[in-house]
Amino acid sequence: MVLDRHDTDTDTTKRVDRYERERVVERPPAYAPPTGTSNVNVGPTTAAPAAPNTAVWVFTRVVTLLFTVIEVLLLLRFVLKLLGANAQQPLVDGLYRVTEPVVRPFQGIFPNPGGTAIDLPALLAVVFFFLLAALIVAIVRAVTGNRAASY
Repeated sequence: MVLDRHDTDTDTTKRVDRYERERVVERPPAYAPPTGTSNVNVGPTTAAPAAPNTAVWVFTRVVTLLFTVIEVLLLLRFVLKLLGANAQQPLVDGLYRVTEPVVRPFQGIFPNPGGTAIDLPALLAVVFFFLLAALIVAIVRAVTGNRAASY
């Protein structure tokens, strides 16, 4: 039996029509304002329980904030050393003192070329703390099952 082009097109059209008829589209009901005037308390009558992932969200935000502050201080140190800031100035000296314990583990990894003002240990520390923060947040989310939270 040979089907001509017209029979094939009609068969496809019939399948599409049947699909469209069987498909059900549900829409939410439209909002209807309450009728009449009455004193109705629209707020919750009891305290709503906290979302189960609130603690995870707060923890990840605190970790992100803490590590961001450390990274910003390290980047300030890098920029000040790059620009040759006066280490005797109290603000610069205070920044160097605060960030020194964080940078110390990264000193000596790469040799410091003579006379350059590039603070490679500070840059390595920034990368390290960024990756450490991401790892901590990922572990917490994996353990708690909160994969959809954003930071």
